[in-house]
Parts: sequence; structure tokens; C-alpha cells
Amino acid sequence: MLNRVMLTELGFPGLLVGGALALEQLVAPARILFGQISDSRPWAGRHRTPYIWLGSALFCSLAVLLIPLIFRLHSAFATGQAAAITGGIAAICAVMACYGLAVSLATTPYLALVIDLTNEQERPRAVGLIWCLLTVGIVVGAIATSVCLKGLDGVQDPAVLEPVLLGFMARVAAVVFGLTLFATWGMEPTGERRGLSRSDDRDDAITLGAAWRLITCSRQVLVFFCFLLAFTLAVFLQDPILESYGAEVFDLPIAATAGLSAIWGVGTLLGLLLAGLWLVPQLGKFAAARLGCQLILGSLLLLVLVGLSGEATALRIVLFLFGLATGIGTNATLVLMLDLTLPEVAGTFVGVWGLAQAYSRAIGKVLGGGLLDLARWLNPGAGAYLPYALVLSVEAGIAVLALVLLNKVSLKQFRDDTNSSLDRVLAAELG
Repeated sequence: MLNRVMLTELGFPGLLVGGALALEQLVAPARILFGQISDSRPWAGRHRTPYIWLGSALFCSLAVLLIPLIFRLHSAFATGQAAAITGGIAAICAVMACYGLAVSLATTPYLALVIDLTNEQERPRAVGLIWCLLTVGIVVGAIATSVCLKGLDGVQDPAVLEPVLLGFMARVAAVVFGLTLFATWGMEPTGERRGLSRSDDRDDAITLGAAWRLITCSRQVLVFFCFLLAFTLAVFLQDPILESYGAEVFDLPIAATAGLSAIWGVGTLLGLLLAGLWLVPQLGKFAAARLGCQLILGSLLLLVLVGLSGEATALRIVLFLFGLATGIGTNATLVLMLDLTLPEVAGTFVGVWGLAQAYSRAIGKVLGGGLLDLARWLNPGAGAYLPYALVLSVEAGIAVLALVLLNKVSLKQFRDDTNSSLDRVLAAELG
């Protein structure tokens, strides 16, 4: 919703919007540190939930703070004051970077908690349930946004937009933090974490430097890291421009473009259920992930073609199919991600996989906004459709790359390499 407001209603350059939002992910190396800290430094006997609560409180507060900063920057652009523009851009970038740190602080221990509380057989169902509920949240949020902001359709006056968006964001932040406390309260027992197989070789003793040596010693870690980069980029490259695509090519108002996320979310939810309950158990993790990548590729090509018609109904159908493909690919990929993790250093490995996903989303936001600006600059009279078609075509090419990388991943080779490396790192640290 904010992407669309900044790009369409406030007229910010696409590269500025994408670059500022990308800072949320560019601080992703902190995921490794936060994973290591949650592994080794419990609060009141708990390794995960205190960090989840602290991170959630911070990112909810920063999300509210972002609204007035966006409108202050718009005012600076309108008056042409260079110092105010520079300060406004710096402030937004700083808040987005801090927001990313807070998200990393909350989400890395959360995924590590999933590993702590499940075994390999339980994880496919756990991942399916978690991501289904995550997608339900996206759908409910998109519908709530569409309903609550219905009165802003056609409004471009910042004096009207700012108070409505600020009040809406404050209510959302309060609900999100309340749900976080409710959902995680009492989930983590005190004392030893389930999933540790070597009581004498606790990863509490492993330093951050040793953890980094562990995760960089295997070629399979690098291959899967690159696959996660490509897969996430293939799903989210259009993220900063999708609602503006609906606005400029399909003539949809704010409330209607906010509803596009709900359509995508319903498709994703069905895809997650389909993959978790049937496709992954029947086809296997790798085959299901491969199928998801193939469907994402097909959906992106359809998303390019549907823009030629300008039909909003066709756009909604394609977005539903894209969501279905995303759900299938995401479920299979997350199960692979959790399997390609050693229980002894769960937080560290989850931090690395989170780093890959975060970097790809950051690249997607910068590349999506930058490609849109570049295409508009190169073809000033080409109309609204062509720049968006270029972004979506590049995204389809990245989906092909993800398929190639997936074929190079070997679960057996990963485990052989990393178990041997873990023994060496632990011996060096404890010796």
C-alpha cells in the first residue's frame, strides 16, 4: 500500500522507493548475529521468545514513525529545499534500516524456535500450518486495508492522506504486537532446547567467527544460498511496483490495488495447503520445489501478457495463479531450508538462509524500481505498459535461473559436508 502511495499518489521516483525499502533487507547480515545470540544467550532461561517480543515491539513502532517521514519528504520535494530533501531521504533510510534490524531480531529466533520444537517428520506440517496462517494474515490485512482506505479512492491531497494513513498504521501496529504476544506466550519451555543432539557440544561455546567458518565450508551451502536468492527474487521482484502496475495499466484505485494482495494471498494459501498436505509428501521436497518454480515462471509470463488487455478481471485471475505457484514453491523450499539446517546450530543456519532471502528481496526492490525508471527514461513515449513488462520479463528469467540452481542441490552431500565441518569447528573451539 505504501509502495503505491509513494509511487503513484506522491510521485516519488521508483529507484528512491525501491532503494529505501531495500534497506530493510540490506541489514540482513544481522540475522546471523541474532541467530547466534539467541542460540547462546537466553533471557530468563528462554532462547527465542524474548527476542521475538523485543523485535516485534521495535518494528511495530518504526512502521508508525515511517508515515510522517514520508509526507515530510514529499513536502520537501514540493518546496525544492535541498537540505530538507537530503535530510528526509536520510531519515527514511535510517528508519527502514532499523525496521529491518527489528524484523531480523524477531523472525530469526522464531524460525529457530520451529526447529527447536519439531523433528524432521513434523516440519512439513508445521511449515505448512505456519505459512498458511501467515498468508491468512496477508489476506486479512489486504482486505482490511481495502475496506479501511476505501474513502481515499481518487484522493491525492497529502493533507488528507497523511492523517488517515497514520491512524490506520497505528491501529495495525497495535494489533500485530498483540497477536505476537498471544501467539508465542508459553510456547518455549525454559532450560535445554529440544533438537540438540549433543549435550556436551552446545553451540553456546561457538563464536560468531567459527559459525561463519562453518557455514562457508560447504559448496552445498553456497549453492542453496544462491538458489534461495534466485527463488525469492523470482517471487518478489515485482513487489515494489505491482500495485502501481494495477493503477497505471489497469486504472485501479487505491482500495482496489490493495485488494490485489488479498487475491495473491488466497492463491498462496491454497498453494501452501496443497503442497503441505499432498504435493510434498507425494512428490518429495525437491520435485515439489521444482514444480513450484516452473509454475512461478508460467505465471510471470502470463502477468506480462495480461497487461496487453488492460482487463482488471484477467489481472486478478493471473495473480491468483501466481499466488498458487508461490505457495507451492514456498512450502517446498521452506521444508528444504529447515532440512538443510543442523540442530546444533539452528539459529546460525536459519540466520544464513534468512540472509539469502532478505538480500534477494532487497535486490528485488532496488532492481524493480530501478528497471521501471530506466525503461521509462529510455522510452518516454512508450506508454505505461512497456516499463512494467520489462520488469516482469526480467523476473521470469530469474525464475529460470532458480530452476537451474535447484538441480544442483543435494541434501545428502550437504549433511555429509556440514556434519564433518561441525565436528572440526567444535573441536577447535572446545580445544
